[in-house]
Amino acid sequence: MQHVNTAWHKTVVYSIVGIMLIPIIATFIYSISSRWGATILPDGLTFDWYIKLLTDPRFIESFGRSLFIGISSLLLSVVLILPAIFVVFYYFPKLDKLMNLLILLPFAVPPVVSSVGLLQLYADSEIALVGTPWILIGTYFTIALPFMYRAIANSFDAINLHDLMDAAHLLGASTTKAFLLIVLPNIKKGLMASLFLSFSFLLGEFVFANILVGTRYETLQIYLYNMRQTSGHFTSALVMTYFLFIFLLTWLASRFSQGAKS
Repeated sequence: MQHVNTAWHKTVVYSIVGIMLIPIIATFIYSISSRWGATILPDGLTFDWYIKLLTDPRFIESFGRSLFIGISSLLLSVVLILPAIFVVFYYFPKLDKLMNLLILLPFAVPPVVSSVGLLQLYADSEIALVGTPWILIGTYFTIALPFMYRAIANSFDAINLHDLMDAAHLLGASTTKAFLLIVLPNIKKGLMASLFLSFSFLLGEFVFANILVGTRYETLQIYLYNMRQTSGHFTSALVMTYFLFIFLLTWLASRFSQGAKS
């Protein structure tokens, strides 16, 4: 009976995975087809669309901008969030419940509403932020905050923080030195998992980028939106390249997450 149930569960899971893979496979085949009209199979296969995409300076520049904004936002998140979580867990553990509530606030306000508010706030500011990557770095920081905090907090829960710090103090280490040399290596895998997961999410963000900067600072998602009316084969190649990159980041986050649990 158990064998029948296991076979049934595997059949259901494999069927769902197969259904989800159909549009991905179809998009990939279309991206490498030279022409695909009214026939079941494409007339020919070619990688010219990928070559055209990867040699497009506009694509390279937009991809570089997305990398710059994502990495800068995550660096800002680590610098601000990591010490804050350490202080909460080590000195004020009762504040953890309040922090869990506060980090959900970015999800309480829709991105469109936040973008309009930021435009009204900084449109007449003496410091030109609208249309620049700096305003995106600030908004992406708020998006990454919940992912970063929850993942790092779970890593702190997995270690005996007070015992580690007490042992380090007994051996003559300061709090800062103990944090850098003892605590940080113990939460490294959880931190890396949160970084990869947050980066894969930030790379696909469109609403803030479209409203706050638009074509003045064309990111990867804006580039994809602007190229939607070009060749469908080219757009499919762009989508598959983006999907593979996101898949790689998600896989790395999963690997680091498993290592952190172990």
